[in-house]
Amino acid sequence: MQLYVYNFLVNRHSGIKSRYHKVHDGASGIRRLYSYVYLLWLNICYYLFFCHRLGENADVLVYEKKKLRTDVSESAGCRRQSIQELTEELLKYEVISFDLFDTLVFRPFSEPADLFYLSGEKMGILDFKRIRMEQEYLKRCEQFSTSGSYEITLSDIFNRMERETGLSAKEGIKAEWQTEVSLCYANPYMQQVYQNLIRAGKRIIITTDMYLPKECLGQILKKCGYQGYQKLYVSNVYGKSKADGSLYKEVLKENPELMVHVGDHPVSDVKMAKRAGITAIYYPNVNRLGMSSRSYDMSPVIGGAYRGIVNAHLYNGKDQYSMEYEYGFIYGGLFAAGYCHFIHTYCKLHQIKKILFLSRDGDILKQVYDRLYPDETMIYAYWSRSAGTKLMAGYDRYDYFRRFLYHKVNQGIRIQKILEAMELSELAEEYPNPKEVLTDKNVETVKVFLQERYDRILQTYEGAQKAAKIYYTRLLSDTEQAAVVDIGWAGSAAISLSYLTEQIWKLPCKITGILAGSNTIHNTEPDASEMYFKTGRLVSYLYSLSDNRDVMKKHDPAKNYNLYWELLLSSAKKPLKGFALTENIRKDQMEYEIDREDDRIAFYFGKPDDNQAGILEIQKGILDFVDEYDRHFKNYPYIYEISGRDAYAPMLAASGYHERYLKEIYRRFCLKVNVE
Repeated sequence: MQLYVYNFLVNRHSGIKSRYHKVHDGASGIRRLYSYVYLLWLNICYYLFFCHRLGENADVLVYEKKKLRTDVSESAGCRRQSIQELTEELLKYEVISFDLFDTLVFRPFSEPADLFYLSGEKMGILDFKRIRMEQEYLKRCEQFSTSGSYEITLSDIFNRMERETGLSAKEGIKAEWQTEVSLCYANPYMQQVYQNLIRAGKRIIITTDMYLPKECLGQILKKCGYQGYQKLYVSNVYGKSKADGSLYKEVLKENPELMVHVGDHPVSDVKMAKRAGITAIYYPNVNRLGMSSRSYDMSPVIGGAYRGIVNAHLYNGKDQYSMEYEYGFIYGGLFAAGYCHFIHTYCKLHQIKKILFLSRDGDILKQVYDRLYPDETMIYAYWSRSAGTKLMAGYDRYDYFRRFLYHKVNQGIRIQKILEAMELSELAEEYPNPKEVLTDKNVETVKVFLQERYDRILQTYEGAQKAAKIYYTRLLSDTEQAAVVDIGWAGSAAISLSYLTEQIWKLPCKITGILAGSNTIHNTEPDASEMYFKTGRLVSYLYSLSDNRDVMKKHDPAKNYNLYWELLLSSAKKPLKGFALTENIRKDQMEYEIDREDDRIAFYFGKPDDNQAGILEIQKGILDFVDEYDRHFKNYPYIYEISGRDAYAPMLAASGYHERYLKEIYRRFCLKVNVE
């Protein structure tokens, strides 16, 4: 009967089960009783009040929705005192006490226990994190039953683990100690406050509830630059804690002067300090502040690392950033790091020695790649959809008309302007009504007009064809394999360049296209490049018809999802319009630049995109995230194994509520989408 009741109340609906266990597991006393009442209430709401959403497990929902602020950046919305204001307030006191973790020192994770994934990897034990947390909980209960205190040491935990699992306590302690010391870093906000107080000659103490040995904590503080404090009070040394206020009594015995305590926990650091007679200043936990804006639909290790880095950077209080910067940092940083690692791994596996990052999407990606893998051969190569379409005009006439004509139908563009973008200004003079707008009614007429003059069109592009061959011969003649990196989506750039290189220019180099993402199910031609993916001539990071199909179905170009990703890879560089022989330069029509390494060829450029400052802010945000990620995890190479699904998850979370946040970001820019 008991099992029947349990199955009915708990196991019947996964949402009720997950909510109940989050309250019940590990509970005792009044909290345990409350969990039973909570379970009954969940069932009443579900069956009597028809709150069927309670039956849905939030942990298994396919997509998250985050209601993000659109009026101000996250960091600007974080209301903290400035470093100077907090310093001046603390200078009023004779003794300043600081909490340690999440106040003076951060871990690069959103949850402290996420660190156990890394220490557990060193131990080689399955399910180490859960076992480690379970054994700590059981040891605390055991300790309370014998001493009335929950305070334990790292040795206590691992001695119990050794007894229960056979794991060497000595090796476990060593692994966790080393992992803590290697990963912990200084809170940049508190570090400056601390140094200001030291320079002012103030007496500083550090008060923490912690199972780690005092010696380990001392190493962490020294590594993070915290020196000059008078004493470190650790709960496991005294057998007393801040949580119940008993540790504060010990602190006051040795420091009866006017004191203030600064910490991130509203109970242990604020409520109990005040109850002990100590003034308390609340420094809200950065992960609690950022929780509602972060994505949780991610793999555990990468998700924890991503959230920890973003929350600490945006909410520590030291700096405020623009919305453009945060767009790069929050939504572009993990993607860029993961994509570049994907490129690196693929090229290493397939022995590809040269990587071409195509302009302009490759601009920021090459900068990231330079930081992560500086010893590899990387080239920022000039290319564009416009230039490529002209170079392929003699070999793919269908795509030529599709891109230059059919993609511009009913957009209010005059035929004369379209012909000029095609470098066919002289034909505009022959067209009966060049000032006419291109529509679905006259597009076939324009197409026939151009087909009748196609030999002349190809002659117009002969100089560009020769110049491009000279340029890419220089880039590719010394290698048998090269990777071409682009954002996507059909892979036309890589396929066109591959065709030209191998079939037309006869260079002995095989081209593989590495894309961020492929066409999606919402495209009119979702499988246009399918066989290239099957043969390996194209590979995709984020999604394709074969991989991460849920994202492929969610990613909708009609909702501007392509543009949001292209904005992340926007560049302040000028867009390439075409290649030319120097002798054929049209000086009066376009801005040009002669190739620095071969004065026989030149490149035509268009006008740079608007909001250059905003584009540079996005790039800076991406680079800062990558620098932070690399700073923390360079000794943990597996943390760079960022799946395409994880890289896309933050953007999925931001796309909720009709893409309000993404639309606000994009509104600040005016990027050119069509082939010009």
